[in-house]
Amino acid sequence: MDDLQFQVKTFSELASEQLYALLKLRSEVFVVEQDCVYLDLDDRDQQASHVLGLQQGALVCYARLLPPGSRFAEPSIGRVVSAGSVRRAGCGRQLMQAAIAACQQQWPGQDIRISAQQYLEAFYQSLGFETCSAPYLEDGIDHVEMRLPGDSATA
Repeated sequence: MDDLQFQVKTFSELASEQLYALLKLRSEVFVVEQDCVYLDLDDRDQQASHVLGLQQGALVCYARLLPPGSRFAEPSIGRVVSAGSVRRAGCGRQLMQAAIAACQQQWPGQDIRISAQQYLEAFYQSLGFETCSAPYLEDGIDHVEMRLPGDSATA
């Protein structure tokens, strides 16, 4: 996906249309497509940085970066999502590379932790993440915690 562009914004920098688009995408995939009833609006968006993946100005992928001490002791990447229209085209890899780079810029040298859906474990391992927990259920879906060491994190 050569035409994919990324923006990283704080909550207060998001335009209302951008906020609506990212919440809609998260709901379409995590709630409707994955048939998972959970509270997406968890009061963490306000302290997060938001990685927006845009194609011709439209939001097609997204990730949320949380500061250390918010969800985990380390900075974390979560709510990683791609629209169905761009899956299998490398969008997810580019999104994660942008999210990792943004974490490294904001919190240099620190490990990055994620709570990954278990079926995506090999994908995250291909980006350098190491599995550091046994599988567990989160919102009815199998997950594993994974860590990208700060001294070897490269996007």
